[in-house]
Amino acid sequence: MNKKLISVLNSLLIDKLTAVNQFMAHSEMCDNLGYTKLHIAIQKLALDQMLHAEWLIERISFLDGSTTLSKLNSLMVGKTVSALISKNNNPEAFRAHTDAIELAQQADDHATADLLKKILKLEENSTDWAEIQRVQIENRGLENYLVTQAESRVN
Repeated sequence: MNKKLISVLNSLLIDKLTAVNQFMAHSEMCDNLGYTKLHIAIQKLALDQMLHAEWLIERISFLDGSTTLSKLNSLMVGKTVSALISKNNNPEAFRAHTDAIELAQQADDHATADLLKKILKLEENSTDWAEIQRVQIENRGLENYLVTQAESRVN
């Protein structure tokens, strides 16, 4: 067992658990405001983070480490749609994943490195989604963008 690698994996796990909470708060804010499409999209981001957290927990357990589940980083909850979309961009997360991949490779733990590469690729997808939303807001204007995010709730 590489204690430093376990520690880094736990740090990533804390990041994932924090992101789940942040995305859920943002998703519910959008739902409350009637932006159903945004609600669903951000809810999916939260579910993706939950899956990443599950994979990290499985890996830490496999490595006979103990998981840190009771700690979160500070949440960065946006008060407006523009703010919450900008809060979904976390360049430090990429650096943390890249550093963790390098550490796993140095420890000759290719399975952990492969898992982290998989998670990093999925993180890139969520960052791309947020960037697309920012560009749409910039190009269309916030009001026009928000019109596209609303959906009738009448069934």
